[in-house]
Amino acid sequence: MNSNVVKSATGERDTLALNGWFMLVVNLALIFGSAAWFFWMVTSNHQSPGPGLLILAPVLLCALGIFLMTGHFTLQPNESRVLILFGAYIGSVRHSGFWWANPLYSKTRGSQGRQSGTETGRAKAGGTTGSGLLSSKISLRMHNFNSEKLKVNDKRGNPIEIAAVIVWRVEDTARAAFDVEDFESYVHIQSESAIRHIASMYAYDHGEEHEPTLRESADEVAVALKKELLERLDKAGVVVEEARLTHLAYAPEIAQTMLRRQQAEAVIAARQTIVQNAVNMVDLALRQLSEKSVVKLDDERKAAMVSNLLVVLCGETEASPVINTGTLYS
Repeated sequence: MNSNVVKSATGERDTLALNGWFMLVVNLALIFGSAAWFFWMVTSNHQSPGPGLLILAPVLLCALGIFLMTGHFTLQPNESRVLILFGAYIGSVRHSGFWWANPLYSKTRGSQGRQSGTETGRAKAGGTTGSGLLSSKISLRMHNFNSEKLKVNDKRGNPIEIAAVIVWRVEDTARAAFDVEDFESYVHIQSESAIRHIASMYAYDHGEEHEPTLRESADEVAVALKKELLERLDKAGVVVEEARLTHLAYAPEIAQTMLRRQQAEAVIAARQTIVQNAVNMVDLALRQLSEKSVVKLDDERKAAMVSNLLVVLCGETEASPVINTGTLYS
């Protein structure tokens, strides 16, 4: 058996509720009809046997109509509701509009577990009632999650700060409602765990030859992060649309040291380029002087000329020329 297959306790079943407007007419007719029947029985000279029992009939019908009125609910675009009857999952309604369903269907899908204050605030923002009960309505819209700055160690053990933005949505409402305690909190916790894991797999910069790094291979790191999140969040019926790093920096305690190292590496790289180009320019000058027979130089004078040209081309400040008014060998 493949161990990578996600074992889900439930699978989403699409179901349809009754048209809310039609049931509204039926329920209003039941309420007002029973009220009219009750008024007629009270005001008329009805002398049939058992009038006490008959007068209860319109009262019960009116109570039934009022009870059935509680089955109405509305869904906005990209919103769904899971239908739960005495603990059993019946199905999910995904179509927006005004609907009616069995009033006995639960309005909540359980209570919120013990969480920290931050996690509780996040969960309430994602469909939790004020009393801590999780609503049976689940949003199918895109969600943006911008993680906090996490302090982790990269592949080389350097402490770094990293953060990411994650765009996700609920795809399977049954998994989101029943396979995890609170899918909003689950997404936040698993996302932070995935970011930490990805950060430990790459060096901040200057990795081994052809090795991707966090700073220079942003697209590759984003693909790896998205793949990691898809594997983790599939258990909750959540799909990740995009994941990308938004903050990347060395931790404050080593930031100054790493900055000086980067500056030194930049100076060395610039010097290498300057020297390489200066040597090419000196070689070109000597070859053209020789080919055009402008002047004939022995090895000693060539060495002196090469030295002077390299000083001029590689120096950090402009060189002050010295005009020779004598001969070349004086």
